[in-house]
Amino acid sequence: MSPRAVKFLRTLALLAALFAFCVVMFGAFVRLSNAGLSCPDWPTCYGKATWPGHAQDIARANEAFPDRPYETHKAWREQVHRFLAGSLGVMVLAIAVVAAWRRRFAVAAVLLAAVFAAVGVVMYMRGEHVVSSCLSALAIALPLLAAAKLDRPGAWKVGVAVLAVIIFQAMLGMWTVTLLLKPIVVMGHLLGGLATFALLAWAALRWWRVGTPDDRFAHLRGPVAIGIAVLVCQIALGGWTSSNYAALACGTDFPKCLGQWWPQTDFGQAFVLWRGVGVNYEGGVLDMAARSAIQIAHRIGALVTFCYLAWLAHRLARAGLRKVGIAVAVVLVAQVLLGIGNVHLGLPLPVATAHNGVAAVLLFTLLTALASTQRLPVSESP
Repeated sequence: MSPRAVKFLRTLALLAALFAFCVVMFGAFVRLSNAGLSCPDWPTCYGKATWPGHAQDIARANEAFPDRPYETHKAWREQVHRFLAGSLGVMVLAIAVVAAWRRRFAVAAVLLAAVFAAVGVVMYMRGEHVVSSCLSALAIALPLLAAAKLDRPGAWKVGVAVLAVIIFQAMLGMWTVTLLLKPIVVMGHLLGGLATFALLAWAALRWWRVGTPDDRFAHLRGPVAIGIAVLVCQIALGGWTSSNYAALACGTDFPKCLGQWWPQTDFGQAFVLWRGVGVNYEGGVLDMAARSAIQIAHRIGALVTFCYLAWLAHRLARAGLRKVGIAVAVVLVAQVLLGIGNVHLGLPLPVATAHNGVAAVLLFTLLTALASTQRLPVSESP
């Protein structure tokens, strides 16, 4: 691979990671502003490529979906989010093609995956859901197989594999609508968006030569990897809290909940992952005891995450990665303050959205820490 191609990958991966961060933030804005079902069909919005704008189009939309009256201030948010996600998909496809360049099987697999994904969407719109699902499964499998067989360093493999992730993420977006905001799907969609961002950020870090020439920081890889796992679990808890509308289950009390240290809770109902098909989860379906259990679990997880990452930041700084350790500590404190602010201020949209964004930034600081402990490949141009 030529130096020009490597430079192109560096730049495109960095831009794609930044764009993915923006998509995650906008997705949080859509979800938190209760616009997740503002377009009741997928990938169109009330049958339109954009969204209804004229009076006659709005009348047709309301007639076609009488149980979901059209709301302009919400519909544009959902459809713009889909456009942004589609644009990110094009960027990821370009990265995958360049990362696989001069490896015929890998390039063919990437391009075929893109074709299968596109045809799968068309089949879904025509009502051929079984065919669409099979094509989508093939579209996901092909980049993963190509990445596994690619004889290049890890960043190139990730650059190919991320195509599979974003195709699956598109399917989660579809299921979010068709399964009426089912919490497990909404949480998965959040994690999928962060996974896309994380993989692109990781590839960008490696292509920008973030790493070490030796193994001086090898002893930190395990603790950093554990920190990433802890943070991902806490993000999943946050997604479960949001998708079950439990963010204000404790009112505006902190650290107490509803004026008590341990109010009535129902953990058995709080973490039932699958409740069948056909239930509309908009606004939540759990009683207050179950929602309180989710909120308390999220707070306990936040405490565990804070303690571990604070210790990790201190250890990174003392071991020689001072800037990274300070970055982890600063972003961690900001995230905790935003979480407390969400409760005390009654979940204002800007603060809640920022809470999602700073979680992604915190994940990025940990990825930077992990990359800093990894040895750089001898050559950038395999």
